[in-house]
Amino acid sequence: MRVGLTGGIASGKSTVASILRELGAVVIDADQIAREVVARGTPGLAAVVEAFGPELLTPEGDLDRPRMGQLVFGDDEQRRRLEAIVHPLVFERYLELETAAPADGLVVHDIPLLVETGRPGEFDAVIVVDVPEETQVERMVGDRGMAEEDARARIAAQATREQRRAVATHLIDNTGTLEDLRQRVTEVFEELTAGD
Repeated sequence: MRVGLTGGIASGKSTVASILRELGAVVIDADQIAREVVARGTPGLAAVVEAFGPELLTPEGDLDRPRMGQLVFGDDEQRRRLEAIVHPLVFERYLELETAAPADGLVVHDIPLLVETGRPGEFDAVIVVDVPEETQVERMVGDRGMAEEDARARIAAQATREQRRAVATHLIDNTGTLEDLRQRVTEVFEELTAGD
């Protein structure tokens, strides 16, 4: 079974992915793959440098992710240029990993921009990790040291909470304790694997 997992920035999606992995799901992490496809020496990084310039490299030759983030967040045209390079490479890697998963396994695609890329229909189920926007802002400011203005800009660059909730086959509220979250994720996992 192929499942899409998504949620807004600072919703706790990574924690949900970790719990699903502990429960036995095969988790394919879009962010991790997105980093891999633009790692030093890859064709993906070469394409990004060609499109955006060598000033986006660190002195060591890696992608300067904070600088790239500043360039694309809040600028839809630049973000689309970057996505046009990275998304096809990520998708290709997904297929490789999915093909290697057990035939009867639960394969969870951890995709932050699932709604934005119009891909919910590609999955048998969609899990959405949900928190109010103010909770996202509090977490980004408090946990990540981000300025409130930057936090709100990142949220604004993503799909709305309502857009994500509209595609959910399984909604996971992450405003409670870690134990509450673990219990809800376990319920969802059991629902998804009940047919096995």
